Amino acid sequence: MNAEQKEQANGRPETDVETNEQEAGATYDAGASAEGAADTEQATGQSEAQEAVYPEVEELKKQAEENHQRFLRAQADFDNFRRRTQKEKEEFAKYASFKLIEQLLPVVDNFDRALAASKGSSDYEALTKGIDMIFRQLEQVLTSEGLQKMEAVGQPFNPEYHQAIMQVESDEYEEGIVVEEVQAGYLLKDKVIRPAMVKVSS
Repeated sequence: MNAEQKEQANGRPETDVETNEQEAGATYDAGASAEGAADTEQATGQSEAQEAVYPEVEELKKQAEENHQRFLRAQADFDNFRRRTQKEKEEFAKYASFKLIEQLLPVVDNFDRALAASKGSSDYEALTKGIDMIFRQLEQVLTSEGLQKMEAVGQPFNPEYHQAIMQVESDEYEEGIVVEEVQAGYLLKDKVIRPAMVKVSS
């Protein structure tokens, strides 16, 4: 079959087919070029955006690291403070009676002197006077620390302050009144450290 017959069979000349193929190729190339340009432009835009964001990210990383370091220092300071406080608490509990003992030492010294003097003397009146002075000195020390002796006799019986060991008949007091103190009771400031042992009227 010759060319003329092929043209008649296909219904169009070969030159038209070639022209159409060339136009299609050019259109494809143009589309590809446009798409490539768009991709390049998009990539360029992304690159510029990344370059703009990068300093901010670095700054945030720097701030995060600084905050982390500050947190670690604060935690270390707190741990040191807690250990120091615990040690001070233990020291305080261990030597809580230091001041009282220091104040009692002169009383102990005077007792030693009184005992030493009594061994070589029969002057019981002087010995009694000396012991009374030492007792007053001891009372002053204890009072300065907040110790108070209860006044129980003549007071209504109160189980918070008194321990009744006996009920007795009394013409002087009404029923339920402390008539005799067998053992003194004491308060340390406002806290009962020993109730008074008493007899109560019935």
